[in-house]
Amino acid sequence: MAKSINIEIRAKKNENIDRMIKRFSKKVKKERIIEDARERAFYEKPSEKKSKLKKRRKATIEKLNKEKEETN
Repeated sequence: MAKSINIEIRAKKNENIDRMIKRFSKKVKKERIIEDARERAFYEKPSEKKSKLKKRRKATIEKLNKEKEETN
């Protein structure tokens, strides 16, 4: 079962509405709520999940190696 997440933002004293919305959207991104909803919107075969995970890992490793080479 999916975990239930309730995000609550309370207005600070003399806080602008735009700033409050920005804080809310940061919390939503941090909790990955939108990404989870998009991932669960359609069925994905286990083999597709594996291949996506494998691609993501490979990209991360390449990025880290590139950063490592730039620092040296």
